[in-house]
Amino acid sequence: MTEPTTRKWFVPKYIHDWQSGAMGRLVGDSFRMQWRLYAVSVSAMVVLAAAAAATAWVMERIIDVMTAPEDRSAVFVVAGTVILIFAIRGAAGYLQVYYLARAGNRIIASKQNQIYQKLLDHGVTFYRDVESSDLLTRFTQGAQAARSLIELLVVGFVRDLLTMLFLLAVMFYQQPTLSLIMLVVGPIAFWGIRFLLLSVRSIMEQEMMSLAEIIKVMQETSAGIEVIKVFGLESRLIKRMDKAITMVEQRSNAIVRLQAITSPMMDTLAGFAIAGVVVVSAFGILGGEPATPGQLMSFVTALLMMYEPGKRVSRMRIGIEANMVGVRMMFGLLDIEEPMKEHPDAVELKPGKGRVEFRDVNFSYRENLPVLNHMNLVFEEGKTSALVGQSGGGKTTIAAMIMRFFDPDEGAVLVNRQNIQNVTFTSLRNKISYVGQDTFLFATTVMENLRCSTPDASDEDIMVAAKSANAHEFVVKLPQGYDTLVGENGAFLSGGQKQRLAIARAILRQSEILLLDEATSALDTESETLVKNALNKLSEGRTTIIIAHRLSTIMGADKIFVVHQGKITEEGTPRELLERTDGAFRSLFEHQFQDDNHAQEITQQ
Repeated sequence: MTEPTTRKWFVPKYIHDWQSGAMGRLVGDSFRMQWRLYAVSVSAMVVLAAAAAATAWVMERIIDVMTAPEDRSAVFVVAGTVILIFAIRGAAGYLQVYYLARAGNRIIASKQNQIYQKLLDHGVTFYRDVESSDLLTRFTQGAQAARSLIELLVVGFVRDLLTMLFLLAVMFYQQPTLSLIMLVVGPIAFWGIRFLLLSVRSIMEQEMMSLAEIIKVMQETSAGIEVIKVFGLESRLIKRMDKAITMVEQRSNAIVRLQAITSPMMDTLAGFAIAGVVVVSAFGILGGEPATPGQLMSFVTALLMMYEPGKRVSRMRIGIEANMVGVRMMFGLLDIEEPMKEHPDAVELKPGKGRVEFRDVNFSYRENLPVLNHMNLVFEEGKTSALVGQSGGGKTTIAAMIMRFFDPDEGAVLVNRQNIQNVTFTSLRNKISYVGQDTFLFATTVMENLRCSTPDASDEDIMVAAKSANAHEFVVKLPQGYDTLVGENGAFLSGGQKQRLAIARAILRQSEILLLDEATSALDTESETLVKNALNKLSEGRTTIIIAHRLSTIMGADKIFVVHQGKITEEGTPRELLERTDGAFRSLFEHQFQDDNHAQEITQQ
């Protein structure tokens, strides 16, 4: 186990150049989907901005009536105005927060749904090349960053900016000359913030990579806990996790430090501005008509109220840069093109008996490393065929290509004499039942795991399939029988139990083509015999393709193909292949069955 190294997101062939229109794309998509919610929230923000300006403006009237309390009618009018302003502010504040949050939650949900649908469109190759920790980070952080960025833009450019403009109008109305002076101070603050943005993006990208590393360590710990315990890897994993957590902590602190720097800058500038107003007003330095106490109070109130929104606007650029990293990650995932797409004019696979043909197929996972080399073979309909040979010869790849997880580099794969590249994914895969060597179960009940292959199957059908796979007996002994939760990937079941459920799931599907990739490898001898009998019944009238290293499981096949380095080197019935004294199959057979009596029993099956 090696220490994690610095890497780029995804493998190079999946990296797309980032376009400068990301923010416009996000805003356009979000507002188009949630324009009603944003319309209410933005309207409330306009009212809030106007109410803030009205609060500063009414200070003049408050001071005036306080210095002339004998005018009682004016006092009640001003008091009523103050109540109305603050009531409107309260109602507008509620509408702004509620509808903005609803729109934000909808953005997260829609983007995560969009990402997940995109992920399901990808083929198997994508998941082999991309680490799941990267996907989880993009899935969670990307959508959240999209929401935060939209809220930041809406609040900053609507509420805060409008509030500043309305308050500035009040200031100009009360003291035009002093307001002009204040306009000189503002740009200085924003000019200073610009220098803080240079390091924000790189810090956030590094933080996202560290978050992905934390998720990766957690996944590996959960999946490999037995290996960790046996080899005593706890201390190494603790160090690895501590390193990742420390990196996230340090980079989070760096972002906070950059954001926090804006506050003292704004505080200092605000202090100079207010002090300047006091000195200029007190000594009449600018000359002209002296301001009334009410005008000065209104002006100072507007100036003070402008401080908080001004500080938020000054920090907004840092927030935008930080969230744009997550948005780039999200769009980077959404913009990945599927290497294998359904043909735009794809048709339904015609009914048939499941004949499968490989016609001069070449295929490689990586350039200059061929896996299948001019592969030509036919799996006859209604017959049981077996693929044997050394590991890495291409047997599992053949099964994967039948299910169209990969397309040939050259040649064609045909099912029912149709090129599967011209048929829909759904119609092809509905014709196939599959049991792989790596059994996967969902973290739900036994019943739901079996029903997933045939959603409309009855409980009785499911139990019949389980009995055929020799699974019913152990299922009924579980705490809740068929309603027992199996845990993450069947964690509460043994390997043999998981595999029998996978076989039952395939039996239930009743498809034309049955693919078995080491389907009985985790079974004991007694269970294997029972399952073999069940599979023999199931395979009657179906095209059954078995990949096996244990030759005892395929001696009853109608035809055996020996696969070596991507080619078919031998084919024939079990008896025909055994009669070739110098053949590869004969050699494999003799290696596995050194007991002559045992070998004779198998050949007579």
